[in-house]
Amino acid sequence: MPSSSDETPAEHHIPPWEYDAFVSHAGEDKAEVARPLAEALRELGLAVWYDEFELRIGDNLRRKIDAGIASSRFGIVILSEHFFAGQWPQYELDGLVTRHGVSAQNILPIWHRVTKEYIIAQSPSLAGVIALTTSALTIEEIAAEIASVIRSQE
Repeated sequence: MPSSSDETPAEHHIPPWEYDAFVSHAGEDKAEVARPLAEALRELGLAVWYDEFELRIGDNLRRKIDAGIASSRFGIVILSEHFFAGQWPQYELDGLVTRHGVSAQNILPIWHRVTKEYIIAQSPSLAGVIALTTSALTIEEIAAEIASVIRSQE
């Protein structure tokens, strides 16, 4: 019987995607951006991992987040001052970057009440990724653009 050390990389398969997108956000941005965006994406027919859709009483938060990240094709990160100040959003971002890599084009940033200079100061690697911004687009326009990107990768 082969040991786990005898396994080839091909035997370590990535499970099929359960979700089109994982929405990472700070709690302070939930009402204004995260919830309306997650709902708009669902209305457009996308499978969305969003905490209020997925978490139930008694769930292990870390495990549920890890499972959501692992089973999502894209990571939507709502970047704000609250996002960079929060422990859980940073945990989620670390997981998304580990899973997808910043250059893999599977991380879709949304800037909320921040400038490019602020993003550069917080995360130079994310500053180089084309982002949508809530100062220029409505939630519905952002959702439509995200849905278009996700569908183009099917």
